Amino acid sequence: MENELLPIHPLALVFTIIAGVLMLFLPRRAAMVPLIFAIVFMPLQQRIVVASLDFFILRVLVLYGWARVFMRAEYQGLTINRIDKLMFLWVISGTAAYTLLWRTEAAFVNRLGSSFDIIGIYFLTRFLVRDFEDIVWVAKSFAVVSIPVATAMVIEKQSGRNLFSIFGGVPDFTFIRDGKLRCQGAFAHSITAGTFGASLLPVFVSLGWLKGHGKMIMLLGAISAAIITISSSSSGPAAAFMAGIAGLLMWRWRANMRPVRWGFALMVLMLHIVMKAPVWALLGRARIFGASTGYHRFNLFDQFVRRFDEWWLFGVKSTEDWGYYLFDVTNHFIRIAVDGGLLTLVLFIFILAYAFQSVGRAVKAEDETFKKRIYWALGASLFVHIVSFMGVSYFDQIKVVLYILLAMISALRDAYPREAPARAPALRLSGQTN
Repeated sequence: MENELLPIHPLALVFTIIAGVLMLFLPRRAAMVPLIFAIVFMPLQQRIVVASLDFFILRVLVLYGWARVFMRAEYQGLTINRIDKLMFLWVISGTAAYTLLWRTEAAFVNRLGSSFDIIGIYFLTRFLVRDFEDIVWVAKSFAVVSIPVATAMVIEKQSGRNLFSIFGGVPDFTFIRDGKLRCQGAFAHSITAGTFGASLLPVFVSLGWLKGHGKMIMLLGAISAAIITISSSSSGPAAAFMAGIAGLLMWRWRANMRPVRWGFALMVLMLHIVMKAPVWALLGRARIFGASTGYHRFNLFDQFVRRFDEWWLFGVKSTEDWGYYLFDVTNHFIRIAVDGGLLTLVLFIFILAYAFQSVGRAVKAEDETFKKRIYWALGASLFVHIVSFMGVSYFDQIKVVLYILLAMISALRDAYPREAPARAPALRLSGQTN
């Protein structure tokens, strides 16, 4: 789009300056708020170019955040736990594999930018989100910003015009597929916009037990999350939305999740045995909205399995020769493998596995039911992302939402380092060894 080549919009520049100053001087608990506003209101393509390097608004705000952390020594007391280490290893593996695959300076610079995004956002959240109240504050902030985003997407649904197009980077007119308007707001695609809403729903619903005005904020946030998902008119976010609800409903069986997981794995194995096609052929039948491209996702996954020898070492430069239109990698797991090989993919899967383990520990160890529900909701939100991974490769602001979630879950690992202590400590970043 031509808008992507334009200089940063004056309003976006003013927003960046104000948000950066606020990140420096707001109380620690509120320091994440300007970043959250940037996620939902500023298209990712808004950037400042310095010496041919792209500094997206989000990257500029991360720099402000890190400056704050070092100015106030807010890094003190952070324990590097297993998830943190895996995040470092994942970034190193991805950077090394991609650079070795392409063997160009541009490839290395590209991976450095991606590494900055991952490490910068993840650890900024780790420094600033320290206890249960901080997690609630972040959730409330997302709920507040979701309300105007949902309103804008309703207007987009009715008018076919994207209000955020004034900044550039998103189209003026909403894309239509099979007669359905696929609203996207400030996100680069309707699927990532819908996933944003779906991923936040479990947390908003669980925080509905708050008292006072916080309860109303969460109720409005939950309604807004549903509106955002529906407005995207995309099957992937709709499936992820239902996965989030299913995740919340599994609360009732929280003490028996091990047999549930093994039962699900056994069911998938049995389906693979009895079906005429491989079990991942079900991806081709997953269709909620008529505009779904399920067959493309099945074919991509099928070729990914069949061509293991092509990508396992360092990844592969292009998937174009895998089949018709398969240059479009609409699967986040496959995108990671294509760009970084098998090791990078395995490290990412381990990050997700230990994140779920951390949620389980926190739920078992905590005494207060309300906190247990919130921790469980964080796991349900992560499950939403995993379901969404099967239908889209994350490439815009939705990545930031994912890294913030992983960082908050990592804080649980610090607070509940044992399987089930007699009485759980308060949620905080301590100096204990994990």
